[in-house]
Amino acid sequence: MTQGFSFEVLHRDGEARVGRITTPRGEVPTPAFMPVGTRASVKALHPDEVRDSGASILLGNTYHLMLRPGEEVVRRAGGLARFMAWQGPTLTDSGGFQVFSLGALRKLSDEGVLFASHVDGKRELLTPERAVAIQAALGSDIAMILDVCPPGDADREAVLAAMERTSLWARIQTGCSRALGQAQFGIVQGGIHEDLRLAHLEEIASLGFDGIALGGLSVGEPMEDMYRILAAIGPKMPQNKPRYVMGIGTPLDLLEAIEHGIDMFDCVMPTRNARNGQAFVRGGKLNIKQAKYAEDPRPLDPTCDCPCCRRFERRYLRHLFNVGEMLVLRLLTVHNLHHYGELTRMARQAIIQGTFGQLKEKWALPVEDV
Repeated sequence: MTQGFSFEVLHRDGEARVGRITTPRGEVPTPAFMPVGTRASVKALHPDEVRDSGASILLGNTYHLMLRPGEEVVRRAGGLARFMAWQGPTLTDSGGFQVFSLGALRKLSDEGVLFASHVDGKRELLTPERAVAIQAALGSDIAMILDVCPPGDADREAVLAAMERTSLWARIQTGCSRALGQAQFGIVQGGIHEDLRLAHLEEIASLGFDGIALGGLSVGEPMEDMYRILAAIGPKMPQNKPRYVMGIGTPLDLLEAIEHGIDMFDCVMPTRNARNGQAFVRGGKLNIKQAKYAEDPRPLDPTCDCPCCRRFERRYLRHLFNVGEMLVLRLLTVHNLHHYGELTRMARQAIIQGTFGQLKEKWALPVEDV
């Protein structure tokens, strides 16, 4: 493994596991949810509020940071963590998912991907070598390789092509220079095809990455297919390295993945949904915009002890949202990230106690009629 980076499994309950990632900037207890700091900021929150939610590592978006402010600005500021005043480890994606989501605005080849910036229309070429160099300048603790992410409805031929190019790029990137102490994770593609996933996992795992991620999930495929792939592939990922599923999802998605041995997650859902008035509560979601909360004196979730639920009532939060007060966006974001942080904290505790299956069943049960 990369010097200064390590991972160990501390407890197991079936396939579910508690572990510890050690990086130059600190430790990450797993299972861990990583809030998304797209532009070097978790939207609406101070870094200390993010830390208080239970988060120990943040994700930065390479695509957006390379365009604004530019990776050299971040490098001169001392790296991503120092730039955003985050006291802890960071992970950067490669920018691939954002580039491939541009659709007609990009052109793919073995050299890389040529795309038009959504900011000013300037044409940019993102190669495997450049993806590594950008992340080296950002100075994250964990850097993801540039991969090809096919849509959820891609046919088998397209999925195979994505796998082949991802493997080509992966081999290139293992030989590129990274920042001192920066770990590098490989990414497994294969869509919803179990045989392709297993074949690609074997290939990517053979390249000596510090961790392995599953990409190309939660990109439009049916939920039952995503769960099927998690069950089939999760336990077969390397035992001695962190296992990461990119871009999922709901609290129940996380619990499903944890059950199959996954250690790390990221998703914009808790922060994005908060800005749309949606709060995650035990057993589901609550839309604070609904009229039935106009005079509801209860907290968002009576089982939650976050700063929002300790102090504010649903009727007040609904009022703030309806009149456009920005405070409600902060409060709902605090609550949602706390919900995810509490989920992973309780998952770790349950795995240690051998009761993870009971926690998973209990979390899906509503504590009240919300």
